[in-house]
Amino acid sequence: MTVPELHRYTLANGLRVVLAPDTTSPVVGVSVHYDVGFRSEPEGRTGFAHLFEHLMFQGSESLEKLAHFRHVQSSGGTFNGSTHPDYTDYFEVLPSAALERALFLEADRMRAPKITAENLKNQIDVVKEEIRLNVLNRPYGGFPWIMLPPVLYKTFPNAHNGYGGFEDLEQASVADCAAFFDTYYAPANAVLTVAGDFTAETARELVEKHFGDVPARPRPQRPSFAEPAPDGEVRADIADRLAPVPAVAVGYRIPDPVADLDGYLTFLVLAGVLADGDGSRLQQRMVHGEQLVTDVSAGCGMFGPFEARDPDTFIVTAMHSPDVPVDTVLGALDEELAKLAATAPTEEELAKVVARWAATLHKEHDRLVSRTLALGSFELLFGDPALVHALPGRISAVTPAAVSAAAATLRPDSRAVLTISPAGSAE
Repeated sequence: MTVPELHRYTLANGLRVVLAPDTTSPVVGVSVHYDVGFRSEPEGRTGFAHLFEHLMFQGSESLEKLAHFRHVQSSGGTFNGSTHPDYTDYFEVLPSAALERALFLEADRMRAPKITAENLKNQIDVVKEEIRLNVLNRPYGGFPWIMLPPVLYKTFPNAHNGYGGFEDLEQASVADCAAFFDTYYAPANAVLTVAGDFTAETARELVEKHFGDVPARPRPQRPSFAEPAPDGEVRADIADRLAPVPAVAVGYRIPDPVADLDGYLTFLVLAGVLADGDGSRLQQRMVHGEQLVTDVSAGCGMFGPFEARDPDTFIVTAMHSPDVPVDTVLGALDEELAKLAATAPTEEELAKVVARWAATLHKEHDRLVSRTLALGSFELLFGDPALVHALPGRISAVTPAAVSAAAATLRPDSRAVLTISPAGSAE
């Protein structure tokens, strides 16, 4: 397999740059990843990182409100941003002739977003409405990504609601926003990624032209968010007036994806053995066999894999009939994990999971937007964007014995169990 061309360098102001030329299609992707996410927001300001992401679309030094939208869309492009546990990203995908326009737009808001009292109030209202839509007025809203962390974790960075409480959002001030920008949105705390149809020489010139004079500021020291795993089983129950049937989420701590990537990948494969596809162990037993649950899934990360540094989470979720006690569901899960711990999966069983992962990764990174974002996040989190292309090979190297050993670490005496109980209509 040919290794795709990658260029990495750092500007004088500290901005890290990743260039990934690919002339197979006349489009370009541009992304900027900032090393700040939910876990970095200040106590008493839950949801602030996500709120600030919204503010970055409200105008900048040279552009009025909504100009960013207009410039991208008039070029035939798309754009968005998203907030994650450990980073916030912004991106555009446009025809390759519009590369300079995208670079100008990102550099302009990196230099000086337009943070005003009017913009702040407006975006607080937008975020509150988003929370109403996605969490408060939706069955299983925030399950498990908002609800499970405070059960599994104890510290504010790891346990708090990254979407934010209304009271905290309403107390956010322009001064808070200015301080957050000055601290975390420095060029030295960011990664610029350009992928697609361009030459490296041209891109270097344009990047220097637009980003080279963004003033340098110190890169903030990132604290460790490490905390011990639970020393017993911790449980919590949440009543949900909109949920039609009970649900359960089980959370375990797993290896640091940065310090022990291969150990982390073993848990990705374990998740596939457990719940990926009709032939997986939990699907076979709990859905098709004993019919304990109507749906079961397993995976790494509150939002998926490769989204966070340590600590990260292995999650099993299921929905089940009110007639099935949650302890029956947990008992079946524990038995399947014990079987895997005692007897490694077969080579054939593992081959199916590895092939599915390889196909998923190749398909995902064949999309320019996904490839651009992955290169940027892997540079930010792992210091190596080339890992994006190495993942299928690294996953295929996971052995049956390693999967068996991983299963043995998912013990009932060191986990969080969150249950959702239907509470009927609130009327």
